[in-house]
Amino acid sequence: MTKILVVEDEYAISQVLKAYLKKAGYNVVQCFNGGQALDLFEIEKPDLVLLDIMLPEKNGWLILQEIRESSACPVIMLTALGDVENRLDGFNQGTDDYIVKPFIADEVVARVKAVLRRTEGQQEDNALQRFGGLEIDRKAHRVVLHGQEIILTPRDLSVLLFLAEHPNQTFTRDQLIEQVWGWDYDGSDRAVDLVVKRLRKALHNWSEAEGEIKTLRGLGYQLSVPKK
Repeated sequence: MTKILVVEDEYAISQVLKAYLKKAGYNVVQCFNGGQALDLFEIEKPDLVLLDIMLPEKNGWLILQEIRESSACPVIMLTALGDVENRLDGFNQGTDDYIVKPFIADEVVARVKAVLRRTEGQQEDNALQRFGGLEIDRKAHRVVLHGQEIILTPRDLSVLLFLAEHPNQTFTRDQLIEQVWGWDYDGSDRAVDLVVKRLRKALHNWSEAEGEIKTLRGLGYQLSVPKK
C-alpha cells in the first residue's frame, strides 16, 4: 500500500488529511514536529511526503533540503505562505507541488494522486542507469561498478545522481551547489571540487571509454559518457 508521511503540527489539519488519504486507499504516517520528520522519513520510507513549512524545531525548507540530499521521494509543500516568491523558492528547492492553506482536502488527495502518477512513471523510466560497467539505481540509491557496490556519502551520491540525470551537460560550481547543497548554503564553492575528487577516486576503475566526470576549464563539470 502506498505510504504518505504527513508532517503537519496542527493536529486538526493532520487528522483531516489522514482521514481523506486513508479513504483514498493510502497508508498514512503522521508527524507533528519538524525535528522528528527526518527520522520518521528514514524509518518509514514513504512514497510521498506532505510537508508543512512552519514547524516546531525544524522548518519545512530545511527538511526538504535534507530529503533532497539523498532521495527523490516526491514532496508536496502545505503552507499558508502563498505568495509567488515562496512558491518559486519551493519549486527551485525540489518540491513536486505546492498547496496553499486553507485548502480543500479532496484537492490535496487529487494532487497526491497526480504527483504519484508522474513520479512513478519517471522512476520506472529512470530508476536504473547504465554507463558501461557503472550502474546507478536511483530508486535504491545504489551504485555498482563492474559488479562491485560503491559506498558513497549522501552528499557525494547526490552529486553523482544529479550529474547522471543530466549526462553530457556541463554545470558550474554554483549550479551544482544550488541543486545539491541548496540555496542557503554559505560555505565555499570548493566543496564541489572535493566531492568530484572523492567521486573520481571511488570510480577509479571506470574507464574513459565508459565515461568520466570531466572538468571543462572555466565552465564546470559534467558526466561525460559516449552518446548512444
